[in-house]
Amino acid sequence: MLYTSSENNLILVVDDTLTNLEIISVALIESGFTVITAINGEEAIQKIKSQLPDLILLDVMMPRMDGFETCKNLKNNPLTQDIPVIFMTGITDTDSKVNALNLGAVDYITKPFQKEEVLARIKTHLQLRNLTKNLEDIVAERTSKLDNALRELQEFQVQLVKQEKMSVLGQLVTGIAHEINNPVSCIYGNLGHALTYFQNMINLIELYQYNYPEPTAEIEDTITAMDWEYVRSDLPNLIFAMKEGIQRIRDISNGLRIFSRADTENKVDCNIHEGIDSTLLILKHRLKGSDNSFPIEIIKEYGDLPLIECFPGQLNQAFMNILSNAIDALEESNAKYTLEHSKQIFIHTSLSEDKNNVLITIKDNGTGMTDEIQQRIFEYLFTTKPVGKGTGLGLAIAHQIIVQKHQGTLEVNSARGVGSEFKITIPTF
Repeated sequence: MLYTSSENNLILVVDDTLTNLEIISVALIESGFTVITAINGEEAIQKIKSQLPDLILLDVMMPRMDGFETCKNLKNNPLTQDIPVIFMTGITDTDSKVNALNLGAVDYITKPFQKEEVLARIKTHLQLRNLTKNLEDIVAERTSKLDNALRELQEFQVQLVKQEKMSVLGQLVTGIAHEINNPVSCIYGNLGHALTYFQNMINLIELYQYNYPEPTAEIEDTITAMDWEYVRSDLPNLIFAMKEGIQRIRDISNGLRIFSRADTENKVDCNIHEGIDSTLLILKHRLKGSDNSFPIEIIKEYGDLPLIECFPGQLNQAFMNILSNAIDALEESNAKYTLEHSKQIFIHTSLSEDKNNVLITIKDNGTGMTDEIQQRIFEYLFTTKPVGKGTGLGLAIAHQIIVQKHQGTLEVNSARGVGSEFKITIPTF
């Protein structure tokens, strides 16, 4: 808003000559300004502490603290540095004027002065100050809007990435699971019949052995070559092992379908433990360890949880990102681990005392994080991993899913050399 009147504008007049104070004050009051006065720089600074003026008229030659020193103090104080200062003095030399302007004064009026000139200059500088303040407000408002727009754009980009990844993953896994289920179901169903058939044949062979105890030399050689006694005892074990392997494949297929289940527009009832277990199933290859790395032990402490309404696919994605981050932390160094002191991830679930929230804790005994990293861990595109190893989206997506999509909370506690703990709360209603 442009300056249009002198109403509500407070002017501080500083002059050690009472006559000058009275003349200037009367002129300003008659023009509609509010006026406060001081007879030296120290008094002026004290009064400013309790009431900030819009403009200051300042004499140069004053006892105890002259105008130049007063102006310097004002400009060094962040609270008063933007207040316009106009010097009014009888000193007319150029050096004094230059010194005044270098100290931050906006104008320099020499005595004796004309009332109309002083009022005109005051109004001009008040208007300039208002224009500056308005411009700063506009810039701050525009900057805030740009920051909000950037944040919304980042969140939208993350949402697109997440939706696209989950869509592609869901379609891929559903297709694979469907293709696996058909032959696996066929094998699983026929293994029982195969075992029955083999058992019947074994019974038949044993019946022949009972009724014809003296086999020919050729049959005897064949029995010896095939190690018939071992085959007869091991064949049922072989069938049962094949059946367990097929059951394992069926469990993996079912876990993949649970993990990547497509979300609808509305929340559905979900078993949190099934989601965590299906996520661990997918990450199992990273938990086994290798020649150069110790395996990672998963310690689960599951509480008695009810089904909760959520978006299961998205929630599983959040679990995946947090658990992957824990595995990355554990893989950073093998130096601190031994067979006795193994790499571990602790997963604890429980219901809050008021039963309004599910509490999930995922904790590792990895390398931990500094305070600086903890403060930025959920920022978009922030990563401490080398180029090509991380996108900086994993934990940001997890935070968005838990906090924005499920109105829950996601917090991290960590310390260098100790490990990191992610605490999740999800409402049960």
